[in-house]
Amino acid sequence: MKIITILGSPRAKGNTAKILSMFEDNARKNHEIERIDITRYTVGGCLGCYKCKEIKDEPGCVQKDDALTIFEKMIRSDAIVYASPLYCWSFTSQIKPLIDRHFCLVSDAGTSNQDSLVSGKPAALLVTCAGPIEGNCDAIKFIFAGFCDYLGLEAIGNFILPFCTTPDAIGDEGSELAANLAKAIIG
Repeated sequence: MKIITILGSPRAKGNTAKILSMFEDNARKNHEIERIDITRYTVGGCLGCYKCKEIKDEPGCVQKDDALTIFEKMIRSDAIVYASPLYCWSFTSQIKPLIDRHFCLVSDAGTSNQDSLVSGKPAALLVTCAGPIEGNCDAIKFIFAGFCDYLGLEAIGNFILPFCTTPDAIGDEGSELAANLAKAIIG
């Protein structure tokens, strides 16, 4: 199984990166893992031009940036993990342009023929946050559910580590979360 992980954190060695690494170490034992650190790519925001809808079976876009490279990796993968620290109740500004650009992966939206180039793939959300889950992570969970529904992804869960303030403070709770994510993705 090939698993793509997308790190949406502005900090390469922050809380989210550490938990994601713990997951990757668990999964790497029997599966191929490729991490996409979004800060190392250039991805512009969606222009809303609809040029991506002109060719049905490929993720076209008029922008010549790294989004299409990332999408090709996702299309060839068997599963996807989206990892982001919680910023203002949602995804970081680093990963948000990529989230918006997923629009190009869906054809015939809103019709009985709606299809997606990543349809059927298991997908998980990994989030770290400084506060509690309840009343804090509601928006990101709701957004991820709608996102998966639109793309036809098999949402296998939200894996959230609350009260996560420094990578050094991540202990058994983080290890358990990473193990549970690996179990959910791999089966």
